[in-house]
Amino acid sequence: MQDSWLYHPTKSTSHAINAENPTGAKGNGGKSIGKLGPSRKGSPCLRDIKHGEVVTLMDVKASGMITHIWMTVDQKTSEAERYVFRDLVLRMYWDDEEYPSVECPLGDFYCLGFGESYLIDSYFITAAPNRGMNSFFPMPFKKRARITLENQHAETIGHFFYQIDYLEDVSHSPDVLYFHAHWRREPITTLKEDYVLLDRVKGKGTYIGSFIGLTSLQRYWWGEGEIKFFIDGDTDYPTICGTGMEDYFGGSWSFAKQEEGRTIEQTYSYQHFGYPFYSNRDTLIHSNYHMDDTLPMRSFYRWHAKDPIFFHKDLKVTLQQIGVGHGGLFERQDDVCSVAYWYQDHPHEPFPILLDASDRWPR
Repeated sequence: MQDSWLYHPTKSTSHAINAENPTGAKGNGGKSIGKLGPSRKGSPCLRDIKHGEVVTLMDVKASGMITHIWMTVDQKTSEAERYVFRDLVLRMYWDDEEYPSVECPLGDFYCLGFGESYLIDSYFITAAPNRGMNSFFPMPFKKRARITLENQHAETIGHFFYQIDYLEDVSHSPDVLYFHAHWRREPITTLKEDYVLLDRVKGKGTYIGSFIGLTSLQRYWWGEGEIKFFIDGDTDYPTICGTGMEDYFGGSWSFAKQEEGRTIEQTYSYQHFGYPFYSNRDTLIHSNYHMDDTLPMRSFYRWHAKDPIFFHKDLKVTLQQIGVGHGGLFERQDDVCSVAYWYQDHPHEPFPILLDASDRWPR
């Protein structure tokens, strides 16, 4: 977002789309009639989104810029609702494109992995109590912006709240770059092969962020793998190769501290990087008791707002699966999912087919 908008005159106009004003049109908000009468909270949310239904959250034809998106959904109260964050699919299309530029499970787009909810305070994404999800990615469009939500959950979604804040009459340069985000998962990574966060990117653009959810499938420390950026024709070796997973996410020395002879990992959430979630326990009660048999799950994010990674022809991003134990470094296999965030010119290559809902659920 351009801070100069705050103190320089502009011809751009401010709008917001939500259930109270689904078109975002000027003077069109709050017209619904509710229990308290006209324009008194008559339509605060979308209701009863059925299994298989695709709802259009935004469809605006203009030259504009999305500046903020807020969303929330029913709180999970049963095992059936546990994976609603993974079962709702968010898609975004710019300027009448055929294939979406954004395709992610709802929670993972907001860096909430494994169907869980937790707090995040970062530059582009914040997650506030309870399940208040916020995006501050600038999202330009020249002719049209269309955002949809598909319910792939087994049950009807009773309440879905959202607001999309955007500007119209925004002047863009001819070579403006478009926002993209894509989710992937490998339930078991391939031994001695890097996990791929992003590939098949052709064109010019800027890589701006990574979200990773990792479930440990083997013992010992899991975070020695290096993040690699293959830029503009790199093949066997990348231009940028990090020094380890915990280093890429701004931490060091296993994120660990010692307490009474035990090694304790420390979670954190900062503006440009974070490790906001760790759990090896179930968060729901099964048949009135806690099973507590969950494999260790961890979530991480890293934004490149201050250290952008530019590419001019192509880009591939990978993560090694390397750990360390009593015998030193070793090749690992874990359950890894990710969201890559970037800007690029159009047209873009279609994404790989999104996994079915049941294949997206946490192990």
